[in-house]
Amino acid sequence: MRTKIVAGNWKMNKTFSEAENLISDIAEALDDMELNNTEVILCPPFVYLEMATDIAEESKFGVGAQNMNDHEFGAFTGEISASMLNSIEVKYVIIGHSERRQHYQENNELLAGKVNTAIHHQIQPIFCCGEKLADREEGIYFETVKKQLDDTVFQLPSEHFQKVIIAYEPVWAIGTGVNATPEQAQEMHRYIRDRIAEKYDPQVAENTTILYGGSCNSKNAGVLFMQPDVDGGLIGGSSLKADEFIAIVSSL
Repeated sequence: MRTKIVAGNWKMNKTFSEAENLISDIAEALDDMELNNTEVILCPPFVYLEMATDIAEESKFGVGAQNMNDHEFGAFTGEISASMLNSIEVKYVIIGHSERRQHYQENNELLAGKVNTAIHHQIQPIFCCGEKLADREEGIYFETVKKQLDDTVFQLPSEHFQKVIIAYEPVWAIGTGVNATPEQAQEMHRYIRDRIAEKYDPQVAENTTILYGGSCNSKNAGVLFMQPDVDGGLIGGSSLKADEFIAIVSSL
């Protein structure tokens, strides 16, 4: 049975005290929950990661970074390496988010390097893929996602790929308040799972966790998570309020 996951991507939000309060509120709520085959991951900004891992030691969530550099170390001002994340017990990292692709021109070659580096340092990648509105309107959304996978995580040997979490994020639904319909989400998640089976084997595909990311909230999470190939969510804005985030976790 593949693992269900709800991961909160805080993006560039919260002051230190706000972050501490939010993490503590989520941790307290999780303490009272039975998380059967469900993992909760918080991905705050870099400056709050150590605080998050400290609190996580006594709670039921894991901690992920929102990004990392593909180099091991060196003269890369402002960057964070996988070994730095590993040294403070960060277990996950988001790689390939559409905002990184759009605003920082991160291409598939760079993202493939980041995935390799993360796995080398025993950090589990949450690899994002998804189409823009123009791709969907032109009917090439399957081809777009296929290329994103072919050029990155599908370059991995099977034993390494099995450490990857996939997050499908229709770019046209991120932060817009418009989410893919449950049928659209299921269609793409099924397509991704079929491509994994084709590249590796059906058992690897069956065991791969595929998350939905794109204006997922407490109102629509339940019906999205009911889809047979949707294994949870990569949550943006709705992860910034403890009650809302916990309600999404409860939907799994």
